[in-house]
Amino acid sequence: MTANEVLRPYLAAFRARWLAMLQYRSAALAGFATQCWWGGIQVMVLAAFYAGGAGPASMPLHNAITYIWVAQGLLALLPWAGDPEVALAVRSGAVAYDRLRPLDAYALWYARSAGWIAARVLPRLALMAAFAALLLPLAGWPQWGWQPPASAAAGAAFVLSMLFGAALATALVMGLNIATTAALDARGINALATPLVIVLSGNLLPLALLPDAWQTALLLQPLAGLLDIPLRLYFGRIGAWALGLQLFWLVVLVALGRLALERCFQRLDVQGG
Repeated sequence: MTANEVLRPYLAAFRARWLAMLQYRSAALAGFATQCWWGGIQVMVLAAFYAGGAGPASMPLHNAITYIWVAQGLLALLPWAGDPEVALAVRSGAVAYDRLRPLDAYALWYARSAGWIAARVLPRLALMAAFAALLLPLAGWPQWGWQPPASAAAGAAFVLSMLFGAALATALVMGLNIATTAALDARGINALATPLVIVLSGNLLPLALLPDAWQTALLLQPLAGLLDIPLRLYFGRIGAWALGLQLFWLVVLVALGRLALERCFQRLDVQGG
């Protein structure tokens, strides 16, 4: 069996979920409008913070503003909830069908979740880039906009890091999917994950603005690879070794997820019917 034949069902699952999620254009526009509003509030708060002389030298104001806009554009990337399709399958009992398919269940769920995430992120990121990187400078407010990367190499490192970040986000969503399958309900798990992901990814506040004594621990934890590490690379304020850190957490989370899903399926109680 060729590699193309092996990958075909997983690519088909990714494409099907991608196309299904792209139908929700109104949701993407509503999310973009909300994120512009919230991003503007965060930018004004940061401007006041820096005007008081409290901003760290490691992150000047223009970098912090860019950080906010990119974070808002990538909001849908954050794994603060499991895949709702998995939660529905657990409630209805349809999860049993995935257990019986002649496919790798982890890879199948991973492909579906990756399509779900990508289809929500890319339209909003494109709209945010058009607004913050193009429209604001054209309107005469370049200082409040999305600034270009520190260099071409920094931009390339950012793109590669974001690919790793998307893969890492999908692995974390898979962890929530597995926890949902084991618990037979997603509400408590999602409620616990949301505040942790928002804070530790850097979405609420750039991690560089948190206390200096916390910086090493904040950088080494896996959620930093979703947003903070890519943006540090974008600003040229961290070395390429950070890509290795993202890859390390990706391998660890996928390996642990595969083991956890297998154990979960061995003890699966099917609901519905």
